[in-house]
Amino acid sequence: MKARLGLIGTGNMGGAMVQGLAHRQDLELHGYDPDKSCLERLGRECGLKQQPGPAELARDCDYVVLAVKPGLAPAVAAEISSSLDRSKCLISVAAGVKTGDLAFWSNKACPVVRVMPNTPALVGRGVFALCLEDDTLSPEQAGFIQGLFQDLGQVHVLPEKSFDAFTALIGSGPAYVYYFMESMVDAGVYMGLGRAQATEMVLELFAGSAHMAHKEKCHITQLKEMVTSPGGTTTAGLGALEKRAVKAAVLKAVQEAARRSRELGGK
Repeated sequence: MKARLGLIGTGNMGGAMVQGLAHRQDLELHGYDPDKSCLERLGRECGLKQQPGPAELARDCDYVVLAVKPGLAPAVAAEISSSLDRSKCLISVAAGVKTGDLAFWSNKACPVVRVMPNTPALVGRGVFALCLEDDTLSPEQAGFIQGLFQDLGQVHVLPEKSFDAFTALIGSGPAYVYYFMESMVDAGVYMGLGRAQATEMVLELFAGSAHMAHKEKCHITQLKEMVTSPGGTTTAGLGALEKRAVKAAVLKAVQEAARRSRELGGK
């Protein structure tokens, strides 16, 4: 028997989940979104079954994913609470929504799971943090949910107290990477390369470096040392970064992002 998975919100993240899970023969995918054109497209391309509203979706599904903006989560969870029961599970991918709040808004009608994704999930290369601390969550439900997100990227089961750190490092992380990529492109242009050419080079530089870090059985520091000859060009470049305390600035950026995550979570 197929598990019925429903997504309330089929925009960027919800739509990416539908596309990433459409191949699963053990799933029946349902969706609701005010944007009917989005639902129709996913219906044609992925076999998504359209639902007329959130409450109807929750009634018909075993697992319900809230893929809405955080500000909408309280109202939507309250709206569907009467359609939930102990046999179902409510999953939130809305940033900053805590499990306690999710349970409160849904009147503790069913087990709740908090998930923190990052934007590469949109291309099937996400990193997900899962909080599976709800005591009413069955081992079968927990295993199913882990498998669900493993189909979409890398999964880390974390205690909820670690979610601010994960958000700061991994949730915000793509922006740090793009910031450094942008800086590299600008440096190439400054040195006389065309912007389009420099961009193409930098994109492949990051893709190739990440691929090598995955494939090689050595520490990232060792990979760095492979490029760093004594008295060479790389040594000079790294020395300039050290003089400007770039590593300390990255640490501070992650700390500030974690602080802001705690602030937002306390609202």
